[in-house]
Formats: sequence, structure tokens, C-alpha cells
Amino acid sequence: MRVAVPVFVLGYLLIWLAFSAAAALAQSALHQAALLSPAMTIVSSRLSGAILIGAGVYQLTPAKIACLRHCQSPLGFLMSNWSDGARGAVWMGLRHGLYCLGCCWAAMGVLFVVGVMNLAWVGLVTVFILLERFGRAGMLAARVGGIVMVAAGVFLVR
Repeated sequence: MRVAVPVFVLGYLLIWLAFSAAAALAQSALHQAALLSPAMTIVSSRLSGAILIGAGVYQLTPAKIACLRHCQSPLGFLMSNWSDGARGAVWMGLRHGLYCLGCCWAAMGVLFVVGVMNLAWVGLVTVFILLERFGRAGMLAARVGGIVMVAAGVFLVR
């Protein structure tokens, strides 16, 4: 049991480390293509719109809803996916990390549109992600957020 918790956390953090590396590579590619402003926002309204539309559509998919259900009940995840030993703990951490990533990656991608370094937007996205964690109200927040993202994206693309 002593090893299980840190190994679970390690598996979980590996998923987020990989996502962070991918986001950093995306930021670097956008910078190299001169698509980022000094405020770290995408300068192309069409690309910004496409990101918002993509993130919004993802919010409405069964994959997002499935991931959200797991993230809303981490104890339920542990009880239904329990595996003994260090190997089992790391696999549970990896799986739980994937569910949480599946729940949040699109909303985090919106930060490329509104400003990766803009603390107000980072805070707003964080609050949105936290609101999604509250049962039926969270499912509604995810769907409404998705519709708002799509609408904002369509506005930027036109």
C-alpha cells in the first residue's frame, strides 16, 4: 500500500507531462510560424475560430461525456478499476490520467485563442473545468460551454 499511492500519482503525472510537452511543442510551432502575438494569443482569427469550433464540438461528443463521468467520480473509478501492486497502481494512474486529460484538453486548448499567459483567462478556464465536475450541472456546463465555443468560433471564422 505504501508504494501504490506514489506509483498511482506517477502514472497520472506522466499523462499530464506528455500533454504539457505536446502543448509546448504546439506553442513553439505557432511561434515559429509567426502565429502567436507577444501576448501569446493566436493572431489568425480563422485559426482561432477553428480551435474554438473544434474544442466546442469535442465538448458535445460521447468521448468527452464518458471522460467527464470518470472525472466526476474518482472514487468510483478506483473501485471499478482496482488493480493490486505497483504495476496495477501505475496502470490505474495512467488510465485515470487519460480520462482527466480527455475531459480537459480541449478547454485548455482554448487558451491558445485567449492567451496562454493571461491569468484572467487561465482562471476562467479553470473555473469552467471545475464546474464540469458537479454531476448533472457539470454535464450541462460542459454542453453549454461547447455551444458557446462553437458560436464564438463561427463568429471568428466568418
